[in-house]
Amino acid sequence: MLKMDLEYVNKILFVRLYGKLLRKNCYKINNYLNPVLKKHQIKCLVYNFSNLEEVDGSGIDAILESKYIIKENRGKIRMCNASKGLKEKIKLVSIASEEVAFKLVGEAHG
Repeated sequence: MLKMDLEYVNKILFVRLYGKLLRKNCYKINNYLNPVLKKHQIKCLVYNFSNLEEVDGSGIDAILESKYIIKENRGKIRMCNASKGLKEKIKLVSIASEEVAFKLVGEAHG
């Protein structure tokens, strides 16, 4: 089971994933999140993986699709609280916490 919590604050879309991101439920990212990123031209996305228990290849592909969309939007994508194995597989810039994201965006727009 996968639960996805979205919050848009200070020009940042926070995506918090809970549970397991597997082939049978990665449609939640592919069919719901990624179209929103395109439609609204989201430029700053932070994935929080602190409550993500498991990810398979299809889940990684869905996350990477988000990365490509954000690049097309000329934005930045970051992750926090990812396991070492997940960091190696998806190769996103890792930040310490969601609070750090607020600081980074503030510096970019300040």
